[in-house]
Amino acid sequence: MNLLVTGGCGFIGSNFIRQRLAENGPPLARLVNLDALTYAGNPANLADLAGDPRYVFAHGDIGDADLVSRLLAEHRIDAVVNFAAESHVDRSIDSPEPFIQTNVVGTLRLLNCARLHWAGLAEPNKGAFRFLHVSTDEVYGTLSASDPAFTEETPFAPNSPYAASKAASDHLVRSYQHTFHLPTLTTNCSNNYGPYHFPEKLIPLIILNALEGKPLPVYGDGQQIRDWLYVEDHAAAIWLVLQRGRVGETYNIGGLNEKPNIEIVQTICALLDRKAPRADGRPYAAQITHVADRPGHDRRYAIDCTKLQRELGWAPRESFATGIAKTVDWYLTHRSWAADITATRYARERLGTKA
Repeated sequence: MNLLVTGGCGFIGSNFIRQRLAENGPPLARLVNLDALTYAGNPANLADLAGDPRYVFAHGDIGDADLVSRLLAEHRIDAVVNFAAESHVDRSIDSPEPFIQTNVVGTLRLLNCARLHWAGLAEPNKGAFRFLHVSTDEVYGTLSASDPAFTEETPFAPNSPYAASKAASDHLVRSYQHTFHLPTLTTNCSNNYGPYHFPEKLIPLIILNALEGKPLPVYGDGQQIRDWLYVEDHAAAIWLVLQRGRVGETYNIGGLNEKPNIEIVQTICALLDRKAPRADGRPYAAQITHVADRPGHDRRYAIDCTKLQRELGWAPRESFATGIAKTVDWYLTHRSWAADITATRYARERLGTKA
């Protein structure tokens, strides 16, 4: 397989690429990573793969139709996995337009290029071609404490500019399958966490702020509930859907770990108390600071991934307890990775949380 991954220098994309080039399975002849290297795209995430003859990096935007078309043809691409997106809710509230440009216009142009490339393929390549679009549970809106979890049939009700832009891109993907018969797949995931997570998101922000003696910001009462999915479990699910998912279908991917934000923060503090105690002996929980709630903050997300489990036999390998311990360990041993982002790419940005 020749695979085009967009946004592969980001958090989830880089973990997917790393997993695909490390694990046994259907062979990859070539993996092309197209990334615009905006604020969250970090080539250091994949620097150690530079010597792998299967790996090709292309610096560019999914909205650049000429570049995308050239990559599809030159590398004889058999499948596209689209991770490329602006993905931070707080940023979308501050400035919605970049989210529309990348997530909507960019996805549209990528779909156009993929459709033309696919239409020109000969069999059996044409029948085997796939376009997998990676999306989010935030397109479904919010849940009360007693509501059933989101399924693939839940109506869209996005509540932030980010979520609205992703919902629009999901609809575009669906329309290209229905109208043009492009063989598409869509996945909607819950909150990811794990290695290489950009420091503005909740879990890495709390870890790094704790170690630096900074306040640990918690929105409102901290009772917003999310389903937490370890990123390597997510990457494995995407690969499974790409290989065996039914064309035109959506698959929800969840970690089966619903927890309120304040519990996440307290768990991280307790792990750091054991693994890297403060010099003054005080608990890290003393740094927790409640801040004004985010505008329009969704109260609860929860994913029902029964369809993925039933049809494709997937299940997460990591519990939250094992996944968060691995994540804390990774950040403790990769302080320089985070410090480089803070110093060179993020020094004047406002830290927020994805919660």
